[in-house]
Amino acid sequence: MGPRPGGYYRPIFMNLVESMAPWPSGLAMDLLHSPLFFFSFFLCSSLSAAQLPYFINCGSANNATLSDGRTFVGDENPRQFKFSGDRSKTLKNTNQSAEPLYQKARVFRTPSTYQFEVPENGTYILRFHFYSFSSSPELGDAQFNVSAFGHLLLSDFSVPKNDSNLIKEFILTLKQNHPNLRIQFWPRNIAFVNAIEVISTSQNITEDNGPDVSPAGSRGVYSGQKSKVLETIYRINVGVLDKDPYVDGGTNLWRTWIPDYPFLITKDEATNAPPYLLTGGSWEPGLATEYDAPDYVYETAKMFKVTKSNVSSNLTWQFRVSKGATYFVRAHFCDIISLQLGLYKFNIYFYTKFGQKIDPLNTTEKLAVPFYKDFIVESNDVDFVNVSIGPSNDSIDKTYMFLNGLEILQIKEGVAPDPSVSGGSSHLGLIVGLVVGGVCIVAVLVGVLFVLRRKRRTKPAELFEGGIMSFNAGISSQNRTPDRSSSQVSSLSNLQLGLKIPFVEIQRVTNNFDPSLIIGEGGFGKVYRGTLKNGIEVAVKRSNPAHGQGLAEFQTEIMVLSKIRHCHLVSLIGYCYEGGEMILVYEFMEKGSLRDHLYDSRVKSSSSSGVGLSWKQRLEICIGAAKGLHYLHTGLDSGIIHRDVKSTNILLDRNYVAKVADFGLSRSQHLEKTHVSTEVKGTFGYLDPEYFSCLQLTEKSDVYSFGVLLLEVLCARPVIDHSLPRMQINLVDWGMICYKEGHLESIIDPSIASEISPNSLKKFVETADKCLKECAVERPPMADVLWDLEYALQLQKIVGLRNLPDDSMTDASVSLPFHVAQRVPSASFVDDDED
Repeated sequence: MGPRPGGYYRPIFMNLVESMAPWPSGLAMDLLHSPLFFFSFFLCSSLSAAQLPYFINCGSANNATLSDGRTFVGDENPRQFKFSGDRSKTLKNTNQSAEPLYQKARVFRTPSTYQFEVPENGTYILRFHFYSFSSSPELGDAQFNVSAFGHLLLSDFSVPKNDSNLIKEFILTLKQNHPNLRIQFWPRNIAFVNAIEVISTSQNITEDNGPDVSPAGSRGVYSGQKSKVLETIYRINVGVLDKDPYVDGGTNLWRTWIPDYPFLITKDEATNAPPYLLTGGSWEPGLATEYDAPDYVYETAKMFKVTKSNVSSNLTWQFRVSKGATYFVRAHFCDIISLQLGLYKFNIYFYTKFGQKIDPLNTTEKLAVPFYKDFIVESNDVDFVNVSIGPSNDSIDKTYMFLNGLEILQIKEGVAPDPSVSGGSSHLGLIVGLVVGGVCIVAVLVGVLFVLRRKRRTKPAELFEGGIMSFNAGISSQNRTPDRSSSQVSSLSNLQLGLKIPFVEIQRVTNNFDPSLIIGEGGFGKVYRGTLKNGIEVAVKRSNPAHGQGLAEFQTEIMVLSKIRHCHLVSLIGYCYEGGEMILVYEFMEKGSLRDHLYDSRVKSSSSSGVGLSWKQRLEICIGAAKGLHYLHTGLDSGIIHRDVKSTNILLDRNYVAKVADFGLSRSQHLEKTHVSTEVKGTFGYLDPEYFSCLQLTEKSDVYSFGVLLLEVLCARPVIDHSLPRMQINLVDWGMICYKEGHLESIIDPSIASEISPNSLKKFVETADKCLKECAVERPPMADVLWDLEYALQLQKIVGLRNLPDDSMTDASVSLPFHVAQRVPSASFVDDDED
């Protein structure tokens, strides 16, 4: 099949014809048929886009000609385009048998730009060829971004080290008056590319709207996708007999269509339709064109024949996609199997809860006329898209249904900076210089501020001042006490801008705050599970606007977590503050909170043991939390007091490693001071009584709360439980009574009572008792608490190793003397965790 008339000039020609619609018909037609018009048209075309399509052989001075006839021009002697980029270089592939296009690569170490002259408006296919050849290991370590006109095409992209070529294809529609297309490479360490293609195509290659579909069903109509970039994920030729991919060079678009067979779930029920040769009259105005899909796609189809054995089934294809992403899906149809028009009607389904009728009669009014249907499909929390065809109840003949082709393209939402906004790539060096200068100025200012802050330490000031806080009643929210007065909130301009995430990205990550992704809710707001573009799972905490509260907590959380990093503190990934939205993004903790595993029956029953956390696991979790708090108290010049230590703020990752979370109430302190006077904040049941009565806040207030947590871990019950008798409502009061009266075993979690070593239990309870002293000066620092807990763990391990008989230590009161709590030098007790 040869190229269609017009080639890649056809879209420009058709746009010009449409623009002449208001003209008198006679004048317009006379002008269009005149030789002068065609000469002028092609002259103007050559001036505005003389070089389209662009095929660039990057990193080479030589041209590379492919077997399909395309010639890629070396970029070392640019004539068709402009290139700017400092410190770029060429790498050569030592494997001489590699294809000509992958003999060399252009490597960038600074932001670099390719600039192409294109018509002011249009739709373009951009292709990037990447080949990480084994002779240059640095290519396998490359990580970079790629953008075009402010659209982020590739984010933190790296090429797999499999010594094979990778092609990334994007469709970009320019509606602004931009005479130049700029493609930028932004290296994290280095960036590279082997070849670039820029091809003009029809603006109808994608539509601007379509039915919005998700695994849960229809979501209405999606619109505005033409303003976004589409990345080609799958382009499927359904029913093709060949097993090799097909490249549609006849349309001068060189798209690659692959066979559908590997994606079929019910392969035995499908048959390929006999090939049908389309004619020039098969294309109807307003329907599909060869730019939507080539003849070859519409001339083949997969048929599904309904029989008595499969009358209730469908023909289904399944495609792997990214979770939480949105896709533009185009299904191609051409009725090449019917003997008469209107014979077959059928449905196309996405997942299981959305279907749309396909009626060739009402669409084409002829047999063998290509057409397509567009859909916007959201993957939500699944990693696949299912596409099916099945019978329709109102079809004259329910025997056959068919599909000719499928395209699945991901809608890209990312936005990247574009140097064209501030003068173009020709000023890239100036921009870099200004940025470097700005960084130096900021560094000087930071130094001055640091000196000023060091001087201010002689004054009783606080770095993290609390503000309005929110609280809910009931055990589920752990009853935070309200402020007696609102403190002044410092300017949000002080927040860490390097962590800022655009709101549109937050919407993408949470599927526009899909309720099905909610994993928790607290006083600040709801928490959603999501996945970033780089595959990292995150927890997104969104403030509740109805509260009108949480601004101070929001700011404090960012300021604290941007300054600290520790393996037992939950990491802040980023934040968003746009249009009144206050959103925090954390690393995702797969196992949830400690409280969930202590007395949530659903979580306990789902564990591998069926009884929740073992005693050894609980000790290790307490040790991890103690390490995190110890770092907060001592890891910075001015220590940080958490002020809200409780079981819901101890989170567990997939390996049950404990991390302290929720720093919204945190305060800094100068440890050379005896205390910091402040308003009371915290959670009922965990509050330090001295802090509550005397308003004296020190790191020992965290120690008290941690002692409450230790009892909660041992007994697996809420700290405040109003359903119990009066004496037992408060866990601390009841637990200490039981401990001093010698019947602590009556309140220990029954699921672990039989496995606890008496020595380990004794050391653990002694530690809790010391933490719960009413006078703060009598409580140990977190370093001592940590040491005692590690000692309790070693005592538990010793019993397991020695397999001592049950009757060897049956009475905790005579098991070990009190002096065992004294520190004994031992390599086994050294904390080898790094900050």
